[in-house]
Formats: sequence, C-alpha cells, structure tokens
Amino acid sequence: MANETSDAAAQPVFQIEKLYVKDLSLEVPNAPQVFTQPANPQLEVQLRNEAAQFAEGLYEVVVKATVHARSEGKTVFLAEASQGGIFSVRNVPPADLEPLLGIGCPTILYPYLREVISDAVTRAGFPPVVLQAVSFEQAYLQQRQQQAAGEPRIEVAN
Repeated sequence: MANETSDAAAQPVFQIEKLYVKDLSLEVPNAPQVFTQPANPQLEVQLRNEAAQFAEGLYEVVVKATVHARSEGKTVFLAEASQGGIFSVRNVPPADLEPLLGIGCPTILYPYLREVISDAVTRAGFPPVVLQAVSFEQAYLQQRQQQAAGEPRIEVAN
C-alpha cells in the first residue's frame, strides 16, 4: 500500500491553473483619416514566448504578439497582446520540463492570443486579423540549434 502511494506521488502532473490576458494595447495613430482612405495594409507579425517559475511547481508562460499594419509607409494600427497562463507542473523530469514550457504551454495559449488580437483589431473598426498557425515545436528546435551553435536567440516572426 505504501508503494502505491509513493508511486502515485511520483507521477508527473501537468495542469492549467489559470489563463488570462496579461497585456493588451492597440494604437490607431492616423484615425480618423485612416478610415476614409482605401487601404490594403501590409502586416508585420512578431511572436515570442517566455516562461518562469514563480512558486513551487507553478510556472507562468506568456505568449506575446505584435501586429503592425502599414499602408503607404503609414501606420494603420499597432496591436500588441500578451496571453498568460499559470501551469502546475510537478514530478516532470528536467529534460521534459523545458519542452513542456517552450512548446506545450505556448501551444495551449496561442489560440487565446489569436482571439484577443482579432477582437481588438475588429473593435478598432478594421477587418479581423487572423494570425497564422505557428509550430512552437519548430521554433523551439530552431532556438536550441542556434543556442548550441552560439548564435543569439531568435523570435518567431511571420
């Protein structure tokens, strides 16, 4: 019976504790004129994620997006959002923890971030911006390869 209890205590635990919008900003510097001019803005999207332990077994993971729309050299809008999550992680081997925080958690958060950006842009009077799907696994592996080669950290950009 004691072995069953210790075996259960050693089982890996991963649980979402909380999902939240950590930061949200939207700027339309050329309003109202921007709404009277036909525009087919070019979008520049930057994504990045970070993770940090803030208590025993609790980690905050944040995925950040910056969407800058430009038309004819002028800013149409600039949207920035950070989607955060608190994750309970216990008894996970160190070799598995970094991929969990760098791939698994951002993959959970990203759909919420996409919705926040789309909603903010729509509420500002523009057509929705649908951020493309992202492979956090590919970005994570690329980052690991660059770190192994001594190159600086890369951010995912579309």
